[in-house]
Amino acid sequence: MPVGPASGRTVLENTTRAVVLAQRLVVARGFWARGIGLLGRASLDPGEGLLLAPCGNIHMLGMRFAIDALFLDGPIRAELRGQGRCLAVCRGLAPGRVGPLVRGTRCVVELPAGAAGPTQPGDEVRWQPAGG
Repeated sequence: MPVGPASGRTVLENTTRAVVLAQRLVVARGFWARGIGLLGRASLDPGEGLLLAPCGNIHMLGMRFAIDALFLDGPIRAELRGQGRCLAVCRGLAPGRVGPLVRGTRCVVELPAGAAGPTQPGDEVRWQPAGG
């Protein structure tokens, strides 16, 4: 996974449902970090996630495991903090597939399959350093 924030863990929370979706969210902002994403990984561990920002769509070409993907609108603020509204949830997106085109998507969060939990379109999500 790309190198995470130097200041420590970034947590992803569904604030609408008061559920933590990832305790170790990595923000991939650069061209190469977003392009490589999770390629080469055998899995995502429970509690891990990858935020692709900015990003309008994803593909699973070359991937070896299924994921849950949250398609979020903006605003994308600072690298370590942000918030958005969930526009779509793609559960169990399998290797070799292409994610849906979701109008208004500004960033995508990739989580282990099943980790999106109760998240639904319209829910507000927030990411920030742990304890922040």
